[in-house]
Amino acid sequence: MHRVIDLLLVLLLGVGFAALPVFALLPSLWGFVAATAVTYAVDEVLHERAPSFVRRLAALHLDRTMRFAVRTVMLLALASRMDAPGVVLVTALAVFSGHFAMMMLYTAVHHAIRRRRVLPLVVRNLDLSELPIPRQPPALLYRRHLRKLLHLDLPAHAGLLTALITGTWESAYAGLAVTVGVSVAAVLTLLGQYRKVRRMPAQDEVFAEVNRQLEDYRPEVVLYFSFAAVSRDFMYQVNMWIETIEQLDLRPVIILREGASFRHLSRTWIPVVCVPKADDLARLELSDVRIVLYPGNAGKNVHMLRVAEAKHVFIGHGDSDKLASSNRVSKVYDEIWVAGRAGRDRYQRVRHAISDGAIVEVGRPQLSPIRLHAEHVPGPLPVVLYAPTWEGWSDDDCHTSLIPMGVTLIEKLLAENVRIVYKPHPLTGKRSAEAAAADRTIRELLRADNERRDPAAAETAAAAARPRLQEVQGRLDELAGRHGGDDAEQVREARVPDRAGAAEWQELRAEWHRIFWESRGAVRHNVILKQLPHLYECFNQADILISDVSSVVADFVASLKPYVLTNARDLPDHEFRAAYTTAGGAYLLDRECNRLPEILDSVRAPHTDPMVPDRRTLKEYVLGPDHPTSMERFNSAANALAARAERERAEAATEAREAVPATALQQTGLG
Repeated sequence: MHRVIDLLLVLLLGVGFAALPVFALLPSLWGFVAATAVTYAVDEVLHERAPSFVRRLAALHLDRTMRFAVRTVMLLALASRMDAPGVVLVTALAVFSGHFAMMMLYTAVHHAIRRRRVLPLVVRNLDLSELPIPRQPPALLYRRHLRKLLHLDLPAHAGLLTALITGTWESAYAGLAVTVGVSVAAVLTLLGQYRKVRRMPAQDEVFAEVNRQLEDYRPEVVLYFSFAAVSRDFMYQVNMWIETIEQLDLRPVIILREGASFRHLSRTWIPVVCVPKADDLARLELSDVRIVLYPGNAGKNVHMLRVAEAKHVFIGHGDSDKLASSNRVSKVYDEIWVAGRAGRDRYQRVRHAISDGAIVEVGRPQLSPIRLHAEHVPGPLPVVLYAPTWEGWSDDDCHTSLIPMGVTLIEKLLAENVRIVYKPHPLTGKRSAEAAAADRTIRELLRADNERRDPAAAETAAAAARPRLQEVQGRLDELAGRHGGDDAEQVREARVPDRAGAAEWQELRAEWHRIFWESRGAVRHNVILKQLPHLYECFNQADILISDVSSVVADFVASLKPYVLTNARDLPDHEFRAAYTTAGGAYLLDRECNRLPEILDSVRAPHTDPMVPDRRTLKEYVLGPDHPTSMERFNSAANALAARAERERAEAATEAREAVPATALQQTGLG
């Protein structure tokens, strides 16, 4: 329905603009008034409902400025055809030309302000109030400025059309005066804002203050993250580690390399520094850092790897049978921390690449929120979580079931009378149009089936819960330090947080999830596309998981619930289990999903589930033992490596001191 409405709006916009020259040349005054109103209104609606279509128009040189200019030219043509006085036409032409000139000047000043407000870094949880950073200009002047300026032609258009209707020209002059007056006032006001930003602190001043703060804090461990195409979709890779790093004995700091990642970072009390340029990264005071932790392999990692005094550790962003979990590139790190024995064996299969001594088993501390199978309370319908992975960066690393069997799977699940929670990977469809098409089809199938399952009650409950969910989400964003301003405003507002905020954060997240699931009812399917509800909360709702070769499966193993791995290539079971470690406790699902009814019996009749002992064995193999806890093992590994780094640093300093006298003797000829 939404797509149909959008198509109708696009058609209406096209018809409206096509009608403008026709009505102007006829001339038809009321037809022109109607076409003008339609184009104004539909243009605004499409910006909100179909921004992708608006971007396509801009690519065809039919951007918003051009559309407004066309409307203005057609208005002048109409006035001419209706024999408006020459002085009115000349005045209108001068005002509209001046309005566009004011827009150009305003845009130039706006760009100058933005350039002046660019800082070499952005921080969170460091108090930089000593820096003389002026406030960001008011949103009325600063945000979506072109959109607002263009609409200043409305008084002139309305006045001229009113004059053409009444035959008196006072309204035309009044409307033209309002347009030019407000345009000039806007430019003058923004010029006043430009005078303020000329007092922005210099780069050296910014680094001096940041380094003073870091020197006082003395960070010992860095969580370092970079990704070439950062967006909200990639941020799970670093966000999953934040609560773990907060619990370390060592003092942590987070370093990000892309500005976009900064805005999607989760809540934390840890100091955060976002430094896009490599030269600026080298200027940070990190002399006390002993360990650098890397959740991903990215090109910009080399900028941190060159810090020889620290130990560099690859911790990854999930433990799976994909190539990324046993990459030869990991050889550049001093250590590789894996969850359990499975991770160690995976690297050992990469011959002549990673030494066994460099691999440390630390568990998966993030998995503590996952409830065990024994604690799960089933609902009226079995809940099937379908969480396919994405199509990967290449066909060689493509493990998604969406393309070959996703739609078939959902169709057969719907015939089994189950409740489906569909949570695709955030990158689904980024590389493959086929994966994107399958994803859309699945969403439509679930939407249609929800329409059949008592839609009125479910929609009413969801609508009633929406205001409170939005309120909680707003507070979560506030606690996470997400401000609406630009980077300079983020730095200006940065303060050392109260660590007690963590308790409120956890309470609000728990409340959000409780309200969300309660409002969705016990039979309605759910499509999960946003950061909330969290993946692990989806685990807790599910009776069984269906997924692909990915870290999702390894994490779900912690619950000891039944799970299914898709075997889209229909490999013999023994070959599939030999190739993929996480298949050890899984039911295997063929491409045509013929085994599905039999597999679902493990949920409907748990006593018939033959994979229970295999899942218990696999859990320890993949995730390590329950005692000591993962957090204790992770913390011990960090402390041990930090002590080793400190010891080696002290030995190097001693050798350097002992080398100085020998060098001096050689220079004097006495050696």
